Amino acid sequence: MGRVDRRGFLKRVGLAGAVGGAAAFGGAELLQAQTEHDDMHGGHNLFGSGIDGHGPVGEVDHARNGFDPHEILTDFDYGETSRDASGRTVREYEFVAQNKEIEVAPGIFFPAWTYNGRVPGPTIRCTEGDRIRIRFINSTDHPHTIHFHGIHPARMDGVPGAGEIFAGEEFVYEFIAEPFGTHLYHCHSLPLPTHIHRGLYGAFIVDPKPGRPDAHEMVMVMNGFDTNFDKENEIYALNTVAFAYANKPIAIERGRLQRAHVINITEFDPLNSIHLHANFFHLYRTGTSLQPDEFTDIISMGQAERHMIEFTYDTPGHFMFHAHQSEFVELGWMSAFEVS
Repeated sequence: MGRVDRRGFLKRVGLAGAVGGAAAFGGAELLQAQTEHDDMHGGHNLFGSGIDGHGPVGEVDHARNGFDPHEILTDFDYGETSRDASGRTVREYEFVAQNKEIEVAPGIFFPAWTYNGRVPGPTIRCTEGDRIRIRFINSTDHPHTIHFHGIHPARMDGVPGAGEIFAGEEFVYEFIAEPFGTHLYHCHSLPLPTHIHRGLYGAFIVDPKPGRPDAHEMVMVMNGFDTNFDKENEIYALNTVAFAYANKPIAIERGRLQRAHVINITEFDPLNSIHLHANFFHLYRTGTSLQPDEFTDIISMGQAERHMIEFTYDTPGHFMFHAHQSEFVELGWMSAFEVS
């Protein structure tokens, strides 16, 4: 396949994928192709009525990827726990940097750099004041780090000269988890745009000691993929796979508090955004407060910006949520809740 820019992705249907044979997506031709696909599969399509024709033809093989976006939503990793001599909780993790080809849309493959074989990497979860200990092993040919957003000693900063490791090396990061909030980690080796864009990032959630009200919690990492390496993204997604939560909406319960940790790690675009349909949410900026900062239905976020949002749907139904950059929507950042 020749080079295809992101606008070309919006126009070309029936195109063989970067490595596979599934169709690419976008534009009016997609609506026709999707309709034909739906007719062949008993009339089922994205939103039952095929709203705007958003969505690709075909499905991503999550088993081949080794991770499923629906599992990533709620797959919180609390580590191996113990207590030190002072009684403080210690949480231990092992991270391995690995190169891995992943499928980011049906038939569209991307040569990712990963933590533990998945993008985003594992969601580290702990309580403020816990001791975090991460053994980091580099199984690739490139230098890598893990830089945590939060408070920690300089020698644990995960930058060149302080926690960067080369092929076959390992390093142990250790620090006290603070402050509480919705945070992230990512590689800080150079060139920085390459190491982040290729997939070396993940969520780092620090819960407040008093706790929060009971809720159904989710992690939503907004990311993009430049599949032809022209520094423009051809694919946008929530938790890596384009249209993952549009083709299979997130099931939530009517009347139950929903809490989403939303992180923007999109490279090559100054802003990303999230908009809920038919609802508003309470916004907790960076998740570092017990009281909300704003009540809204949309928030724009720069790279590495992250927030916690809370909302409740009081009526059952099918509700979209997505970026409010229209091109991002057409290129994969379209999702939905199924409220029962």
